[in-house]
Amino acid sequence: MAASMLKVAVTRLSRCAQHCSPAVRMFSSSSPLSQGVPTALWKLGRLNHVAIAVPDLQKATALYRDVLGAHVSDVVPLPEHGVYTVFVELGNTKLELLHPLGEKSPIAGFLQKNKSGGMHHICIEVDDINAAIGDLKAKNIRLLSPEPRIGAHGKPVMFLHPKDCDGVLVEIEQA
Repeated sequence: MAASMLKVAVTRLSRCAQHCSPAVRMFSSSSPLSQGVPTALWKLGRLNHVAIAVPDLQKATALYRDVLGAHVSDVVPLPEHGVYTVFVELGNTKLELLHPLGEKSPIAGFLQKNKSGGMHHICIEVDDINAAIGDLKAKNIRLLSPEPRIGAHGKPVMFLHPKDCDGVLVEIEQA
């Protein structure tokens, strides 16, 4: 009896294997997954930093240096961007503390709306900023300046409009 039940089960399993699709998707190892996708002229790199607007730069610097034990840079004024910056070194990226420099600072406006401060933007490296800018313009991504400017790391940067980037202000920086 047990033998006949086993034979029926094996027969049904065999029929199912012939007619049912496999439960696991199989990918061909002979053709790449990106087949048919055009090669980009530029590519995204690593996350360079997350920028945080702060109402009190000394207090924020002390928090990361004295309380959390991070290595922090000196305060660097960037008058062409209207900010003071302090970089907080992390193992795999950095935080950029931003404080207004001058009345027309974009950070001053941000802090008027967000009294306690908060995340301002993210910065992602690109391998060719000029190619990236041309491609992004062609894809109708609005840029916040007509040309790249030199950023806090001494490299060309460009900001992308947050309304075109899911509500996030994105800075791209030449790697």
